[in-house]
Amino acid sequence: MKIREIRVSHPRTAGTAVPTLTQVWTAVASTLQMNAWPSGGGARIVPAMLDSLTKQLTDGGSLSAEQVRNAIGGLTDEAVTPEAKADFLTALADKGETPEEIAAFASELRDKALPVPLDDETRGREMLDVCGTGGDKLGTFNISTTVAIVAAAAGVTVAKHGNRAITSKSGSADVLAALGIPTELTPEQVAAGLRDHGFAFIFAPGYHPAFKHIMPARKLCAERGQRTVFNFLGPLLNPARPTAQLIGVPKGELCEPIGRVLQSIGIRRGMVVNGRVGDGAMDELSTLGENTIAEFYQDRGFTVSRDEPELFPLQPATLDDLKGGDAEANAATIRAILAGEDRGPRRDAVLLNAAHALFVAAKTDSALEGWELAASVIDDGQAKRKLEELTQS
Repeated sequence: MKIREIRVSHPRTAGTAVPTLTQVWTAVASTLQMNAWPSGGGARIVPAMLDSLTKQLTDGGSLSAEQVRNAIGGLTDEAVTPEAKADFLTALADKGETPEEIAAFASELRDKALPVPLDDETRGREMLDVCGTGGDKLGTFNISTTVAIVAAAAGVTVAKHGNRAITSKSGSADVLAALGIPTELTPEQVAAGLRDHGFAFIFAPGYHPAFKHIMPARKLCAERGQRTVFNFLGPLLNPARPTAQLIGVPKGELCEPIGRVLQSIGIRRGMVVNGRVGDGAMDELSTLGENTIAEFYQDRGFTVSRDEPELFPLQPATLDDLKGGDAEANAATIRAILAGEDRGPRRDAVLLNAAHALFVAAKTDSALEGWELAASVIDDGQAKRKLEELTQS
């Protein structure tokens, strides 16, 4: 059937041609080229949109917040091929992600996560997450996970957001499961754990359904040896929305931009760290060399510093002293540290990072006080009791 042009009479539009349905659709498709979700004919628009953004990135252009939102629409759309998604992620990484782009990705993806239904009292607490981005390839034991338990034992509410191993032998989910701590909790169970025990683990894959259609592209990038923006995003997407965060990154030059991102997405107190280990670096504070620290505390500005850990009573150590194994081996290490049985360099690594975590969470007035509190929590048996409490919850 041929659609003909129709004319209508109206006091202000007499004689004006009304566009045909075909013309309407063409105009809508053009207008929505950067915004449409796939439905029927729209399924062809989203791949074109992502291709357009890929070309923009290849030409050196940055993305606006709206363009990031549209890009996520394409990345999470099963109608777009993994190859097209991988090309976009590669172009973004090759250009270099700006703090504004990372913040826009983090805000949009966090909004898509399953929410944790916290009550007002729990939401009113200072809530901490402590984790590393991974990627340092040093094979250390699960330092940040140990620190999370120490901080909880010291009375800080800890919402630990993590995953199974990706770049190591033992991720936080792996070692917590080996310790007997529940790792696959519903949002309601997470809320109850935070309320009643001051600790809960949030298993990332269960809370970010939008990632389902992104994983094939990430795997393609990994096969190509290509990092992506998602290497940075994991610690930024905690659905419990903590108020304080200590994040470790694998390169010192990442501390400031990731710190700026943390500040821009509403974290009240934040610290992003990287520690030197000889010619390499770890996504933790290092007891073996200089540490780069980017930090902010509400409206108290933003600072970046480089410090040797000389103020702390550290024992001589090498990287081999901090090496870990699989989940069972690392769980045994954590038990020994929390029980006060391991008093060597691995304990020092935990105390140094816990010292800063407790300071970030406003539990102490300085990292030195944090060291003392963390040590007393272990020596007084509180850390061991907290571990036992969490395994029975």
